[in-house]
Amino acid sequence: AFFWLLSLLAASLLWFLWVQLGGPEEEAPLLPLGAAAAVLLQELCRFACFKLLKKADEGLATLSEDGQSPISLRQAAYVSGLSFGIISGLFSITNTLADSAGPGTVGIHGDSPYYFITSAFLTMALVLLHTFWGIIFFDACERRRAWGLGLVVGSHLLTSGLTFLNPWYEATLGPIFILTLCTGLWAFCTAGGSFHNVLKCLSCKQEPEGQVMLYSALQVPPEE
Repeated sequence: AFFWLLSLLAASLLWFLWVQLGGPEEEAPLLPLGAAAAVLLQELCRFACFKLLKKADEGLATLSEDGQSPISLRQAAYVSGLSFGIISGLFSITNTLADSAGPGTVGIHGDSPYYFITSAFLTMALVLLHTFWGIIFFDACERRRAWGLGLVVGSHLLTSGLTFLNPWYEATLGPIFILTLCTGLWAFCTAGGSFHNVLKCLSCKQEPEGQVMLYSALQVPPEE
């Protein structure tokens, strides 16, 4: 979460400089460019978070008795992605929740009355996407797969760009939720999931525990 806040601070400083240099009348044309820069800064901070956690993982492994870190890379990726999503969702919905208290009325001038519920669904999708992106991003960094990193950054840019279609909410929510579903399936497979495991989980059947029987090599002498 701290790394995401660093990206927000860097994006805010960059936006402040752009507006000061271009003037207030240049804010609208610069808005898509500012959103793209914010996305790239977030992914750059995600990479910095990966490098830091990788170093910490190696340090924990050297200190442990068995030479293994108590936290796996997949666990770190999940926690990192979830924290990115939660802090991003908080900043996305805070102002909306504050405005929902009034005194204005949504849709009174003919605008869509579904602004608040749409913002809630978009925030939910953003939290899930950041969690999935964290899993995929960390795996791509560990395996040195540049195409995986490119797809994460590209899908993040696409999600941010789709929000500019608001208030045409049908064109925003549909593609973003389809992207969330596809990204979730990709993250599930990346984390080692399979269709067989899903069926086994839904069936609620427990496999019998393996029993090990030990036989002594010593034999009882025969009775005379």
